[in-house]
Amino acid sequence: MTAADLAERAGVSPVTIRKVERGDPTVSLGVAFEVASLVGVALVGESAERRSLDMDRLGDRLAVLPKRVRRHEVDDDF
Repeated sequence: MTAADLAERAGVSPVTIRKVERGDPTVSLGVAFEVASLVGVALVGESAERRSLDMDRLGDRLAVLPKRVRRHEVDDDF
């Protein structure tokens, strides 16, 4: 799908698509979500397996940092 096709499907201009690609903060959240949906980017509702894999990767990255700069565990279970 070309940028022009994506712009047409999202109902925005090609300039706006370029702004979304660059992460321009002036693009509305709704437009960014619509474009993400059209190109197949999962924004919410990822599987527990995916979150677990992401946390494992994060743990691997943090393990190589000095202990003084590692993040502390946060209890966010409400």
